[in-house]
Amino acid sequence: MTTQKTNEGIVVESGVVAGNTYDKYGSANPVARFLMSRFLHGVNSMISSVKPENIHEIGCGEGHLSRILCQYNVPIQASDFSTKIIDIAQSETNRKQCSINWKVASVYELTPEEDAAHLIVCCEVLEHLTDPQKALEILSVLASPYLVISVPREPLWRCLNLLRGKYISDWGNTPGHLNHWNQRAFIRLVGNYFDIMRIESPLPWTILLCQRRPETQI
Repeated sequence: MTTQKTNEGIVVESGVVAGNTYDKYGSANPVARFLMSRFLHGVNSMISSVKPENIHEIGCGEGHLSRILCQYNVPIQASDFSTKIIDIAQSETNRKQCSINWKVASVYELTPEEDAAHLIVCCEVLEHLTDPQKALEILSVLASPYLVISVPREPLWRCLNLLRGKYISDWGNTPGHLNHWNQRAFIRLVGNYFDIMRIESPLPWTILLCQRRPETQI
């Protein structure tokens, strides 16, 4: 894979934007910090409710959420398609003494034999994918049986980017975002593959807690 960094500091690997274009987890902006606290509250509330035995975060990026997941004291696996981004994630994690099994692989390359988990976490990933339906098919056999998944809520996400003066020439679209769903459309899409147990709507995201259908084969 060929890796480059744009003038804006965005990592691009084999033509695909990798990792976070904006460090929302480490932002000092009080509004961003408030929004992220609400997002993480929603994610953690869902995870706590299913009492996971092990967790696999798919599309982990720089590993910010993976390190937060260490609080559950269960085996953690984290995967991402980008070698560069996994190197960054592993380096940061080593400094924080958090045990995570890292893997370089795209969601399309994962198999139930190696990558299934009691809880799959896939946050801020589907909007980047060329084939989100195929990804959901794969997630439906990896989740044994639970999935927590989130995407930006559109068009609100782009409106907020425009309000902060970002990505004006692209009408507020974050670099690498190929897919855009409002909440109803996202629920309908995921509902084709999972039973949806719970919905959270912290501004400006949609988060779903899902369960694999009994008829789904592993």
